[in-house]
Amino acid sequence: MSTGPIHAYLAGHGRDGARRSLADILAFDDARIEGVHDYIQWCFPLAEASRAVPGAPVLGRDEAEAIRADEAAREGLRSALARMRLFYTRTDGWLRPYDHNHLRITRILTATRLLLGPDEAEAFHAFVTARNAQAGSPINQDSLRYWGSALRDA
Repeated sequence: MSTGPIHAYLAGHGRDGARRSLADILAFDDARIEGVHDYIQWCFPLAEASRAVPGAPVLGRDEAEAIRADEAAREGLRSALARMRLFYTRTDGWLRPYDHNHLRITRILTATRLLLGPDEAEAFHAFVTARNAQAGSPINQDSLRYWGSALRDA
């Protein structure tokens, strides 16, 4: 039983604010992953309101607990995490000093730590920081610090 719209969405039986299912988002090609900006708040919800997408859902404590307790919702989140990892593997546009994907990565790390636990967040962090290192470390130090803080402060 779902306790809210984010839970239902991640569990695979809800829709986001644009009436898309998680499966719809997972099927986006890389250009849509890059160019569409209102899905990330549904795939990686936080307890704080989004400054980038007004009206995006905010994760409450009860809904977060329900997601953590529901294998289907956790698997939905893992699928979103795998899709973003694939995107960051196949694309290089985010490997520059400043890019909106750096904020997305902070969100991904924070939500993953909160809902799946530190091990999965640390694995994603290791992946993005290795990609940065392989590219000659172009990402600014502030973004890297935010990513590290997301592992500790979620």
